[in-house]
Amino acid sequence: MKFVLTTAMTLMMGMMGVTSAQAFSIGFDWAGLKLCTSGQARTVGSPAFTLKDIPAGTTHIRFKMVDLNNRDYNHGGGTVAWSGEATIPAGAFKYKSPCPPDGAHVYEWTATALAGKGGAKLGQAKAKRQYPE
Repeated sequence: MKFVLTTAMTLMMGMMGVTSAQAFSIGFDWAGLKLCTSGQARTVGSPAFTLKDIPAGTTHIRFKMVDLNNRDYNHGGGTVAWSGEATIPAGAFKYKSPCPPDGAHVYEWTATALAGKGGAKLGQAKAKRQYPE
């Protein structure tokens, strides 16, 4: 009886999109970066990222930053090779740093796990922070 109940619960969770595995996640902060020193967004090295529960088969991770207060401005991002590291070091790629023209904005990084450069999307994680904090 217990096996049937567990199996039924697992099937129901799967149909609802819930899994028991941890979800792919990222973290970052602005510490130590040269940000918006001239009042204009400038291309700088990326922040360091912490990674958790990267999907199996991932060989590259694509990063993109969006200003949630001004989605029309392209901050860019980059793609890095991944071979099992728990962190992506600061400066791994170039992007346009935060430079909100009218007070603090919220910026969101999206990391997409890929199977081969430009390959199949295996998972996606997001993290956001305000700048300036």
